Amino acid sequence: MTTAHTPRTTPEAAPAATPPHGPRLRWAKLAPDVYKAMIALDAAAKKGLDPALVELVKIRASQLNHCAFCLDMHITDARKAGETEERIYLLSAWEEAPACYSPEEQAALALTEAVTVLTGGTSRPEAGGGFVPDEVYERAAAHFEDAALAQLIALITTINAWNRFGVATRMAPGQA
Repeated sequence: MTTAHTPRTTPEAAPAATPPHGPRLRWAKLAPDVYKAMIALDAAAKKGLDPALVELVKIRASQLNHCAFCLDMHITDARKAGETEERIYLLSAWEEAPACYSPEEQAALALTEAVTVLTGGTSRPEAGGGFVPDEVYERAAAHFEDAALAQLIALITTINAWNRFGVATRMAPGQA
């Protein structure tokens, strides 16, 4: 009898199906001016935002982008900042655990998801794709003043850029 926990591949097939991980190149060393600009952008983007919110946003975007390097870094940073294990563990299902996150955090997380995953197969807003939905933006705007909302959008954009560097170059957790 097969259970839901039974692997779908044989042990012999698993290694061949697993892509090799490890760095493709050390982009920060090869493009140091870009790296320095990203560091400056990251510092500027989080100014004025609650440090706990910053880490929640960075973790959630990194989950969506499958960036193990950034997940490792920002979960570690969140713990150092006093974030609870429960909130870290439940972040991928934050909508199912609303009591764990403030309304402001929920609005920021919804905006993070909308900015990170621009989907729908079309760029026409009336067709529902390629844009941040008005209701998501308005929800965030209800919780953040314009300047803070601009910072939040910059933060989300910045972590998405970091994630893309990490995923494209296959940065692994713990790499410098």
